[in-house]
Amino acid sequence: MTAASTALFAEFFASCPELLFVASAAGGLLHENDALRAVIGPASEGGSTLADLAHPEDRAALLEAWAKLEQTGEPVSFRVRLRDARGAHRPLLCNAKRSSDRSAVFGSLRATPEFAGEELTIVRDKARILDSLVNHVDKLAFWALDRDGICFYHDGKALPNAGFKPGQLLGVNWIELYGKQPGASVVEVPDVDHDMHSWFDGTVRRFRTDTNGVYWDNWVTPLHDERGEHVCGLLGLSFDISESRRTEQELRAQLQQIEAQQKVIRDLSTPIIEVWDGVLTLPMVGTVDSMRTADVMDSLLSKIAEKQARFAILDLTGVEVVDTKVASHLIQLVTAIRLLGADGIVAGIKPNVAQTMVALGLDLSQLNTQRNLRAALQHAIRSMSRPENAPRDGRNGGATAGGGATRGLPAPG
Repeated sequence: MTAASTALFAEFFASCPELLFVASAAGGLLHENDALRAVIGPASEGGSTLADLAHPEDRAALLEAWAKLEQTGEPVSFRVRLRDARGAHRPLLCNAKRSSDRSAVFGSLRATPEFAGEELTIVRDKARILDSLVNHVDKLAFWALDRDGICFYHDGKALPNAGFKPGQLLGVNWIELYGKQPGASVVEVPDVDHDMHSWFDGTVRRFRTDTNGVYWDNWVTPLHDERGEHVCGLLGLSFDISESRRTEQELRAQLQQIEAQQKVIRDLSTPIIEVWDGVLTLPMVGTVDSMRTADVMDSLLSKIAEKQARFAILDLTGVEVVDTKVASHLIQLVTAIRLLGADGIVAGIKPNVAQTMVALGLDLSQLNTQRNLRAALQHAIRSMSRPENAPRDGRNGGATAGGGATRGLPAPG
């Protein structure tokens, strides 16, 4: 070969648009043309092997093909993903042949229609999956933004629910449109920053928004570049939860109504009646439990303070069953009545209720009990008619300083 031919061959090898290389028998890269050097970058100068550049999942196939090349000397063709200068793995078809002296391997790399077709098929499959969701799920909306907040994808059957057409917001800067608008404010998740600039930090976010009267449950995930190092955009998936939210609000309204009705029932089941001047009675019917006793204590003590009552009678004539905590609550209630300057009387205790109270081992000596409501009322009136309870100013037949008898109040019945 003449010097001119050698120069032409060197020029051809260097400037050929195909990715050409010469490798050692062990796979180390000896020479690369300019096109391949531009693809693999610094690896071309670091003595890398093809196995070093191959995707971990493709190394076994590459080494198997290289071993076959060494054993048979026949050309081999295999598919491999090689790491390029940006760190991404590029799918390529490698054709290689041993040199005549078997000391080197000549090879070329290129993207083939077959290989590109497989990749394209995967992309198309993913696109069909997305299209199926977009076209058939009526509660979903999809959107995607680039790094500057410009919308480049906007579709979904749920968009008309909020008054949008698919693709209506393409090319619109969503940061300017929604970033500071109270009409699209974040609701129910107060720790989510309203400023959309902060959403490009690589964090997956979930929050709810109210836009044009539609409640959305949103998932926002970052879109990364090919190397997976930088966030280059956002992908949003929004669920229209307006119907479930309305149902939730209706259930809450019903629960509030039920609670209000229960309060009315509790008030009706424990009516506080002023049967005599300064004497209140609280007839209780049915089962008395801890919750009901607590309600009784609150309402009765308030009524005593309001009416300045002297006596409060708890009528248990209609109570058949009490739980084990009620006796203790009753004693606490009587003690609280006493602290307000009134006397508490428990009337009409049934035998089984009495047994329950005694079984607890509580000190019942301070508990004023009467056989029934009539006896309790008579006791209260007699107590108020005693001389020591009469006015001391000598008027209205009251006791004088000399200790004269006072005129008593007539007993009921």
